[in-house]
Amino acid sequence: MTIPKLQSYMLPDVQDMPVNKVNWFFQPERAALLIHDMQDYFVRFWDENCPMIKQVIVNIATLRQYCKEHDIPVYYTAQPGKQPEEDRALLNDMWGPGLTNYPEQQKIVDQLAPDVGDTVLVKWRYSAFHRSPLEKMLKDSGRNQLIITGVYAHIGCMTTATDAFMRDIKPFMVADALADFSREEHLMALRYVAGRSGRVVMTKELSPTLFPDSKEALRALILQLLDGSDEPQDDENLIDYGLDSIRMMNLAARWKRIQGDIDFIMLVKRPTIDAWWKLLSRSRVDKL
Repeated sequence: MTIPKLQSYMLPDVQDMPVNKVNWFFQPERAALLIHDMQDYFVRFWDENCPMIKQVIVNIATLRQYCKEHDIPVYYTAQPGKQPEEDRALLNDMWGPGLTNYPEQQKIVDQLAPDVGDTVLVKWRYSAFHRSPLEKMLKDSGRNQLIITGVYAHIGCMTTATDAFMRDIKPFMVADALADFSREEHLMALRYVAGRSGRVVMTKELSPTLFPDSKEALRALILQLLDGSDEPQDDENLIDYGLDSIRMMNLAARWKRIQGDIDFIMLVKRPTIDAWWKLLSRSRVDKL
């Protein structure tokens, strides 16, 4: 009835990413970060030295730091240590008493402990929106994108993504900042969201090195954004390989925060890796 002892597995990588039905581009000024149920109780079902959950925590911390640097609000969900029978209700049938038997494990894991100014929401059901002010808080602050991280991918995270979609909030499920009972269930959750209720991304897609430090880093970043499996040569037109104007605008916005003279027009005039690297390296030299 309770959650089983969980085993480590290989986190999804770029080649595991499902095909997204939508191509929403990430807008930091419209986004919020959700760190979902990263409480000691839920994390301790993995071994203390589990490399997979350690990496998930690192990836969430990376996203959180990015959000702090870009004035993106950070929300947490956390089940209460005490849950009256009438509040827990059917969860008892499915999972037993759960956290109520271990109230000392209620806190968020130390590596992700909330800062002053972060919002911790009381969690009652799978969706972070259930019996919480999350929707109102997002809309009152002009946010309509929700970055979803945490545990468990195929339960609360997937349900929250779908609930967000039904409230006209765009969910971004971060494939390598989630953990689950198994790799199969993890991938199932990604496929479901990508095809029905949101966009699935990688940590480095949302918080990349904003200014690539080499042509190889630039190439790796661009390959993540292309739809097909073919890889362009450095002098080939990226538009021919599926790089659309929305993604180019997103890149321009990211790079403009580091180098103010870069804009969308400059990128679209010569959409090749060679040209962009020349532009980026020129800008770096000029700035120095």
